[in-house]
Amino acid sequence: MTHRTRHCEGVGGDPAARQIREWRRGRLEAAGFAPALARALAREPRIDLHALLELVDRGCPLHLAARILAPLDGDRGA
Repeated sequence: MTHRTRHCEGVGGDPAARQIREWRRGRLEAAGFAPALARALAREPRIDLHALLELVDRGCPLHLAARILAPLDGDRGA
């Protein structure tokens, strides 16, 4: 995680980024994700929210959809 990423996720950070994370979290919770998982997924900008919700709409279990779209650890520099 870069310094910039940590800063955006912290208490301070960019108000627009915080607003986007909250919107993403709200959409995920509305789709049925548990609050803790929704919060973690909302913080990860590499996760395509629309693709995640599409998998869920097609009947994919929530935890599996999150796992399928989880970024690979080695992809951080890409």
